[in-house]
Amino acid sequence: MLIILGYMQIPPPLLTLFMDEIHALAKSVRQRAGNLSYDAAVQEPLTGKIVIAERWEDQVALSTHLDAPDTLAFIARWQPLMEGAVLKYDVLNERALMAV
Repeated sequence: MLIILGYMQIPPPLLTLFMDEIHALAKSVRQRAGNLSYDAAVQEPLTGKIVIAERWEDQVALSTHLDAPDTLAFIARWQPLMEGAVLKYDVLNERALMAV
């Protein structure tokens, strides 16, 4: 499994529009083969800081998502306005939170 996790900064005046668009995108992304979760949440409205959290079964599923026309259009539209750090993590030992 892959986990995508990090944050982005969006200019605060555009935050509502960005969140509307990412929530619309999320509806289709969550239906894609290999997607386990896809979420974005506002952490700091005054600064436009957003937390991004995704889970994918494997790199093939993630790559397919990243190459999808709606994903490419979203990135093309918003990339010039986004700053931040979103990283990819490989998960090799998934278990329940309270498990040792």
